[in-house]
Amino acid sequence: MQKGRPMTPKIALEEHFLAPGFEEYLAKTAINISPEMFGKAGAALTDFGERRLSQMDQFGVEIAVLSLAGPGVQVEPDTAVAITKAKECNDFLARHMADSKGRYSGLAHLATQDPTAAANELERCVRELGYVGAMINGQTNGAYLDDDRFSVLWERAADLGAPIYIHPSNPPDFPYMYHGHGELFGPVWSWTVETGNHALRLIFGGVFDRFPKAKLLLGHMGETLPYQLWRFDSRWEIANRGTKRLALKPSDYFRRNVWVTTAGVCSNEPLRCAIDALGVERVLFSIDYPFEHADLAADWIEKAPLSEGERAAICHGNARALLGL
Repeated sequence: MQKGRPMTPKIALEEHFLAPGFEEYLAKTAINISPEMFGKAGAALTDFGERRLSQMDQFGVEIAVLSLAGPGVQVEPDTAVAITKAKECNDFLARHMADSKGRYSGLAHLATQDPTAAANELERCVRELGYVGAMINGQTNGAYLDDDRFSVLWERAADLGAPIYIHPSNPPDFPYMYHGHGELFGPVWSWTVETGNHALRLIFGGVFDRFPKAKLLLGHMGETLPYQLWRFDSRWEIANRGTKRLALKPSDYFRRNVWVTTAGVCSNEPLRCAIDALGVERVLFSIDYPFEHADLAADWIEKAPLSEGERAAICHGNARALLGL
């Protein structure tokens, strides 16, 4: 931490937990992690008491917005089971939110196999349980959120003012470009490619023309997308876009409908890029606990070359405005 200055209060937006009965779903990500490291975070994921709270207290995190680790029920083959277990997961977290006396908030876990059921569960979580949005773990059975079947979910989320946070997950197949390079398939690179592509499908698919009040959250400093805004605008003009039309430039949707978090990226250069590309009001602090070291993330944001106004906005002000915390 910087000497001579009090610690900045923080709201952390991509902080994970594991609910009972969801271990097998999380195990689907074992392909992406070295065998020596996979499973090391289990004890931290299942703790809602002293271990997690002491970390928050130590680094000035006043509120942690919790979300389920792993793909969860999105990889469940039985839709009815997925709907039931998503509700169980949300009820489980809601009890810990209530017990925490305001220290925990939550992003709902949804069974996107049934978009109408997912929309109804999101509304229940927001209106009855105090959730502030939802986290979607990538595609579901090959379906991405630009598919028209998800219009009911986007419409409901927009009406509720509830952001949808797209979190990395694996693609529905194993692309040949990763053949022989298992190190690229997962957090090093493929999750960024998959999640960034998912977001671009929403932009170019016209989701934000149909639902201009919809709110999209992306972690990892925007999955590299803020770096490319000029090129998206430029190349859209010559792209093989068929009948696709947009009311605005692609970059305009990023500045109107998209927010990014610092989850898992503790580096000044992409931070400055995200601020300059999107506006400081669209960048929010996250740790990615327990998959990122809390001390590293907190120390970095305290020392990052920001004005004190920028630091306060990123650490807590923007989250309060976006999520109503």
